[in-house]
Amino acid sequence: MTSTAEEKAATEADVDVYEDGREETANERADRQWSELIQEVRVAQTGVQIMFGFLLTVVFTPRFATLAGADKNIYLITVVLGAAATGALIGPVAFHRVVSGRRMKPRAVTWASRLTVTGLCLLLATLVSALLLILRVATHNHFVPWIVSGIVAWYLLCWFVLPLWASHRHGSERDA
Repeated sequence: MTSTAEEKAATEADVDVYEDGREETANERADRQWSELIQEVRVAQTGVQIMFGFLLTVVFTPRFATLAGADKNIYLITVVLGAAATGALIGPVAFHRVVSGRRMKPRAVTWASRLTVTGLCLLLATLVSALLLILRVATHNHFVPWIVSGIVAWYLLCWFVLPLWASHRHGSERDA
């Protein structure tokens, strides 16, 4: 048996057939998952970077000096959350660059996925904090906490509840 035939036989033995009919090796699966993850990160990363850029400019406006102490504190918390979200959402790219070529792509996908979920949670907190600040400054309305709570519920529904529900439902159908 030639080495090419041996490699082909070894490769075929490593191929898994998944429930969706996809045939791929562990490395092919990791490559696909990495590509999908990076596409997802690009969407969130762009949004957080634009918002963070705008947040950084607020402190240099004349209106900032007139903000109440509580509003300045909310602003500072928002900026810190935005910086943390930016770091977590850029993290997968840096992680990949540092570990590239070390034959650990499946583990890199796992860690990058964790960084992405962390970044999304921080992005959620940043958006909520920014919304709270904007509505407080714009309206001074006692309905602001209710509006912000409604938006938090909407984000949680869209970002976590619906995907978890769909995952649970799909898992139940698959097990049936």
